[in-house]
Amino acid sequence: MGHIQAVGDDDFTSMVLEADIPVLVDFWAPWCGPCKAIAPALEAIAAQYSDKIQVVKINVDDHTQTPSQYGVRGIPTLMLFKGGEVLATQVGAVTQAQLTSFIDAHVKD
Repeated sequence: MGHIQAVGDDDFTSMVLEADIPVLVDFWAPWCGPCKAIAPALEAIAAQYSDKIQVVKINVDDHTQTPSQYGVRGIPTLMLFKGGEVLATQVGAVTQAQLTSFIDAHVKD
């Protein structure tokens, strides 16, 4: 998790909603196979887009308030936030290419 930070209910507002750049939030859990499957792609994206977005992970088992607030029902769920608002949501495991397309569609140079 070199380029990815962990976030929780207590610091979600400061780290995500008040961030100066768009933030991609990975709602995940340690027991979730698809969550583990997309982890390398997320790490690569975090490194590739380090000047454009921040990537954070929130463990839905340890932090239940935030996923509930945003209606997360399945994991992995990826939400892209900008200016405190959800720009886009992707539910389920995706490839790195799909993740790149997802981000490029919403984050302009």
